[in-house]
Amino acid sequence: MSVSNEIGILRKLAGRYAEIAALPIQAEKRKLWTAHFSLQKTRVPILATYGMWNVWCRDVFGDERMECTDPLFREHERNLKMQIFQHEVVGDDKIQEPWITLRASVVGGWGRLWGVAETMHAADVEGGAAVYDPPLKSWDDVAKLRMTHHEVDEVTTTRNLNRLTSAIGDLLPIDVDRTPAHIGGMADISTSISKLRGLETLMTDMYEYPSELHHLLALMRDGILQNNQEAEEAGDFSLTSSQNQAMPYAATLEPLRPNSGARRRKDIWGFCAAQEFTLISPEFHDEFMFQYQKPIYEQFGLVHYGCCEDLGRKINMLRQLKNLRSIAVTPVANVASCAAQIGTDYAISWRPNPTDMVCYGYNEDRVRRIITDGLAACKDGYPHIHLKDIETVEGDLTRLTRWVKLVREITEKV
Repeated sequence: MSVSNEIGILRKLAGRYAEIAALPIQAEKRKLWTAHFSLQKTRVPILATYGMWNVWCRDVFGDERMECTDPLFREHERNLKMQIFQHEVVGDDKIQEPWITLRASVVGGWGRLWGVAETMHAADVEGGAAVYDPPLKSWDDVAKLRMTHHEVDEVTTTRNLNRLTSAIGDLLPIDVDRTPAHIGGMADISTSISKLRGLETLMTDMYEYPSELHHLLALMRDGILQNNQEAEEAGDFSLTSSQNQAMPYAATLEPLRPNSGARRRKDIWGFCAAQEFTLISPEFHDEFMFQYQKPIYEQFGLVHYGCCEDLGRKINMLRQLKNLRSIAVTPVANVASCAAQIGTDYAISWRPNPTDMVCYGYNEDRVRRIITDGLAACKDGYPHIHLKDIETVEGDLTRLTRWVKLVREITEKV
């Protein structure tokens, strides 16, 4: 396909997305999320999120389903189609922002953060678990680690920006995301150290080599802090650097806008988790992870904590983080116990089990029962419902539409 034809495809998608992003419902959703994360009573916000790590999403939005062959154009074709799908098919409370994001060519990324290869061996079956091949097999190997300094490849970034601006810049503003590599899951330490040392080895290190482990954790903490400080001094944090696994709004923070210019970490949301520590005791989680995460995330304005891990025994630990605003209550957690502990101090990001919701058949009675019971447990707090990690819908995309519609009906009655 010619370049002009690929640009034509992008322009059609960008035009449709611009129409969606300009709808009044987007402003209503911004007000909803701002009030929710300001700990005000609202209707219960609903999210259903997914990405190319999910099998069904790769089937629908994989490279072979895209029309553009140019890598840059194909990436934005996919992103636009996924955003349009979110609005037209899913119909949840995700905000379609009136801009398109271009990720700057920032040095570092998954598996390229610490100067050693973070190797993973893929599973033999689709959707199977991968296996880490940790590079830090002995404590002497720690000397091989090198932190990632914040650096942007300006030549590549400018070239991509010029191409995208020429193609669709008259239809949508293009926000250049210069956020440093150490952000979100690449700044929580837990994700990286499990790949570097190995998950099973990490667990025994807490007992057998606590001093060596503390040294490694301190090294990683300081490397992340320096990377973030370099980015802040370079003016490369912006309002759209905010992350909280939902819609990063709150009354105490500026609302998102593209190309806002330099902001400090204290002006935005930060996202932190420790999925690998879900079975670790609260005492060891605090000693061997949370005390090293705290200095990183105390720099942010507000923080969401938790992804897929059960935090039911660790909410008191999390209270040490004074800028904490939102806590994940995951499929394996006891919703009633977590809600009672969280109370009205934080927003509750409740993640019902996607298997119960849409992945294994679609049973409205089952969904209604689980959602009704969960909302009853959270009735005194500030919950939102986040359906995530949707690995399959068994070929039936209408389940997403029906799930959002049903849950919205339930929440309105509650």
